[in-house]
Amino acid sequence: MTPAATTVAARPVTAPGVTNDRGRNRITSKALNRVVAAVTADALGVKASRVGVDLADEKGLLVLTVTTPIRVVSLARVHGGDGVVGRSGGSIVDRAARAQEVIRDRVNEITGSAIGRVTVRLSGADIQEEERVR
Repeated sequence: MTPAATTVAARPVTAPGVTNDRGRNRITSKALNRVVAAVTADALGVKASRVGVDLADEKGLLVLTVTTPIRVVSLARVHGGDGVVGRSGGSIVDRAARAQEVIRDRVNEITGSAIGRVTVRLSGADIQEEERVR
């Protein structure tokens, strides 16, 4: 999508002969970028400012590509063998796959846009430091 491109949010279909005077909603690509970044950040536990978003159109469907770090536990905790990977949401691959679904569903729910595909590119690891219990 070009920077000035917009998407029209879906509206409920009305019966033949019934007018729908609610009008149209237009969402700019900048607004879509911010929504996608916020949803991605929430799904992967990182700051929205660290998420890059690329929007494209594929046969009328919105295609999202997000580039983001992912929050992970430190290797010291992983080697401890106390099931910390499972408690933190599973493997990185599993979490990225779940994030794709969350991003697709939440962006559709918030914007009404028809999402064709979501690609998650992991650009780094945001290591969760160990916290001491007092």
